[in-house]
Amino acid sequence: MAALPTQTAPAPDGGPATGAPLAQRSWYRPSSRSGGPASFVLRYLLSAAVILTALFPLAWMAISGFKARNEVVTSPFQFFPDVWMPENYAQILADPGFTRALAVSFAGAVAFSTLTLAVNSMAAYAFARLDFAFKNVLWPVVLMTMFIPQMAILITSYIVVTRMGMLNTFWVLLVPGAASAVHVFFIRQFYLGIPTSLEEAALIDGAGRWKIFTHIFLPMSKPVFVVVGITSFLVFWNAYVWPILTITEPDSPLTQIQQYLATFRSERRVEYGLLLAGSTLAATPVIVLFLIFQRYIISGIRISGIK
Repeated sequence: MAALPTQTAPAPDGGPATGAPLAQRSWYRPSSRSGGPASFVLRYLLSAAVILTALFPLAWMAISGFKARNEVVTSPFQFFPDVWMPENYAQILADPGFTRALAVSFAGAVAFSTLTLAVNSMAAYAFARLDFAFKNVLWPVVLMTMFIPQMAILITSYIVVTRMGMLNTFWVLLVPGAASAVHVFFIRQFYLGIPTSLEEAALIDGAGRWKIFTHIFLPMSKPVFVVVGITSFLVFWNAYVWPILTITEPDSPLTQIQQYLATFRSERRVEYGLLLAGSTLAATPVIVLFLIFQRYIISGIRISGIK
């Protein structure tokens, strides 16, 4: 059998190749992206430390929901309960106020996300593709609103919705926060990366702007829509100050989950097991959504960031 040819290395100064194999040349060092076994192990140890640090509060909250009320704040610290009490979760789920607040928050978050996507995507398309009067003046104004703290306009927003008669209605939870400069900017960046040739071909075929938006841009917007939709869902789900300010009726059917947990804390200060069980159940829908859409979230952030 003929011997396989041996790969030889060129001389370091660019001269003729020598007859020695690459592995025997003292100046030759194979490149390695991993940096060796030590670097590989170090990266995984750091990753494991970050993951454990991030998951520890969630794990402690979920497990503490099975504890008796005196075990949650016991000293020294105890991660697992002495006696597991699943009745904490059963009791909080049996509370009609909790299940109603959970349902209202979920339905409201879905409606808020849908409204946010509709409003901000149309605004983003207008700023990305349409030419209209004062466009170059309005766009910086829109971007400037990104830097205004929400608490700075809280009172003025409350005055506006009060004069419009929106207090203690479902609309006061949806409409005021639907338009967002951050989301308009994020979607606009994505739309700027869509080739204009697709628009030009559609215009030649007689399609109008609305048809181009609904039949070309919207179907291509899935990655960025997932990011904006999940973000809007979280904003509504975690809202506390605005609902407390605008939903003032006692035992209102529009009470959200964060309001319920705050009331639960004030009325049952020693029931830490029940409170943590309710907090765990309140966090579950958000965690499930992230696990389902995490691939699209990462893809949407990467694509919009590049474009």
